Amino acid sequence: MAFTKFGKWIGGGLGWALGGPIGGILGFVFGSMFDSMQSGEYEKKGFTPTQEGDFKVSLLVMMAAIMKADGKILKSELSYVKQFLVRQFGDQEAERLLLLLREILRQELNVDEICEQIQEYMEYPSRLQLVHFLFGVASADGEAHAAEAEVLHRMCQHMGIRQSDFESIKAMFIRDTGSAYRILEISPDVTDEEVKKAYRKMALKYHPDKVAHLGDEVQHAAKEKFQQLNAAYNEIKQQRGFN
Repeated sequence: MAFTKFGKWIGGGLGWALGGPIGGILGFVFGSMFDSMQSGEYEKKGFTPTQEGDFKVSLLVMMAAIMKADGKILKSELSYVKQFLVRQFGDQEAERLLLLLREILRQELNVDEICEQIQEYMEYPSRLQLVHFLFGVASADGEAHAAEAEVLHRMCQHMGIRQSDFESIKAMFIRDTGSAYRILEISPDVTDEEVKKAYRKMALKYHPDKVAHLGDEVQHAAKEKFQQLNAAYNEIKQQRGFN
């Protein structure tokens, strides 16, 4: 399927995502959507062309892989995704993205190849933000499903995410007595000064300005991760009794 037929829809918002395995998925998706547009299906739902960026498309593809991991797509996951898209991009754009997501969910996804493409072309802070979003989808129903956890861990490995960073973000969603320390990527036996040093390091890593180039919506979402880092630091400070 030639991408040129969808030039007005994708505009200039897609670059590297038009190649590789993600580009292959989009080829089938746009072909299917084009057929539906011809039949009037999307016009009835208010579908109009819009631009998509590499990060946004990567996010949708990875969300689809997580949602398909356990062989069923849960209403709670769809509800989380819809709420997330509405919160980040507004009602109208969320509706468009959901249409794209539904088509992606119908495709066979080679998760390893997709992640390797993302690792090659997406800078590390953006990949960390992608992982944070994906953990939100995986834990949407309040349970940690083994199949989803395994897929997400494999995704991170193939995206080049360090194990310590994986555990840090995971601890933001799966909480226990040691979560605050894992978020800061330290052990409970470190000194107070080492806690402070770790916080400063993580604050630089997770600062929302790191993803400012992805747009105001993604930068705003990154503040949630930063707030959880601050909450973990404050929890440790309170436990240890220092300021």
